[in-house]
Amino acid sequence: MAESISAKRNADAVSRFLAAQRYTRDQVFSEPCPVPTEAGVHGWWFRDIPGGIDVTGCQQQDGWTLLYVGITSGPPRADGKPRAPQDLRKRIRYHFGAGGASADGSTLRKSLGVLLGGELGFALRRVGSGKRMTFAGGESVLTQWMAENAAVSWVLHPEPWYLERKLIDALELPLNFQDNDSNAFAPELKRLRRDAAVKAGKMRVLAEWS
Repeated sequence: MAESISAKRNADAVSRFLAAQRYTRDQVFSEPCPVPTEAGVHGWWFRDIPGGIDVTGCQQQDGWTLLYVGITSGPPRADGKPRAPQDLRKRIRYHFGAGGASADGSTLRKSLGVLLGGELGFALRRVGSGKRMTFAGGESVLTQWMAENAAVSWVLHPEPWYLERKLIDALELPLNFQDNDSNAFAPELKRLRRDAAVKAGKMRVLAEWS
C-alpha cells in the first residue's frame, strides 16, 4: 500500500512538472521577469533538436521536446560547507546567456555547444589563464540559437534534488548525462564532451572573451 501511494505521488509530481508553462528567452528577460527567485527544478524544451539526438520516448508538446532538467542547487555538502546561493531566476537567466554566461558555468550550454559547434562554427576553447573552457565568441552564437529554439519551464521545490531524481528516473532526458545511465544517449554525450575538452587542451589558450 505504501509503495502504491509513493508511486502515485511520484507520478503526480512528474505530471505537474510536465504541465508547467514554457517560456522563451525573450519572455524570461521581459519586465517584470516571470521567473521566481526561489528554489526549484527547471526543464528545457527545444524546437530544433541539437546534434540529431534520437528523441524517441522523449516528452513532446506543441512542437517542443523536453531534453534536460536542472536544479537550483544540489543536496547539502558532506563537509557541511554551504553551497553558493542560487534560485530559479539566476540559473535560468544564466543558462540563457545572461551576464557573460558561458559553458564554464552551465553544463547545459556546454552540452548544447558541443553538439552544435560544428553546425554553428565554433568549438570549446581554453580561455584566460587556461583553466576555464568556453566557446569564446561562439557563446553569443549559442545564445542566439537558444533564443530561437529553446524554452524553459519550472516548478518550485524546497529540495529540488529529490524531484530531479524522480524526473530522471521517469523520463527520457538525453542531455542529462549524470546518473542517467539508462538513457541511450547519455554515454555518447559524455564521450563528445570529453573529446571536445581534449581537443581544446591541444589548442592555444585564447584571451579572456567578453
